[in-house]
Amino acid sequence: MTKRIQLDDSYGQFSGLTLHEWISYDKIIERVKELAAQITADYHDKTPIMIGILNGSFIFFADLIREMEIQAEVDFIKISSYANETRTSGTVRLLKDISCDITGRDVIVVEDIVDSGLSIDFLRRRLQGSQAKSVKFATLLIKAQTKLDFAIDYVGFTIPDKFVVGYGLDLAQKFRNLKSIYYLNQEG
Repeated sequence: MTKRIQLDDSYGQFSGLTLHEWISYDKIIERVKELAAQITADYHDKTPIMIGILNGSFIFFADLIREMEIQAEVDFIKISSYANETRTSGTVRLLKDISCDITGRDVIVVEDIVDSGLSIDFLRRRLQGSQAKSVKFATLLIKAQTKLDFAIDYVGFTIPDKFVVGYGLDLAQKFRNLKSIYYLNQEG
């Protein structure tokens, strides 16, 4: 049976909504292991720099790196385009930049979800001038309607256009701790 979480009045503007389990923790971990194996094969003789996009990717990022069988360096970048809403604001803000030098290095940017594509495109454009040897992208989730003019190299799951939380993804800074991924249903 699918797990459901009914949001009560303590969730303010989101009270009355229901979260429905969509992708179980077991399925997530199985797919993370597959992605880690793919990255391991692609970088078997290299030490890439893995850049996690905060805050949403931190759980996926940690699990992915633990499953990889190669060495990797780690850094983080923080950007925002949501501002406590369920739809992007349309503007990407850089809140924390990377601290390592990526010149001449292989880089893998790790994202939680590619939704509108604004954030990942912002980072791609930002990293184009960095003189990195290569830049690839990994995401746990990508929405099927997302239109990009470049490929996401490692994709966990392609999903329809629903707002999702759990496994690091949030709604107004809540629900990151849920092990599975849930979708928000406004009809209950």
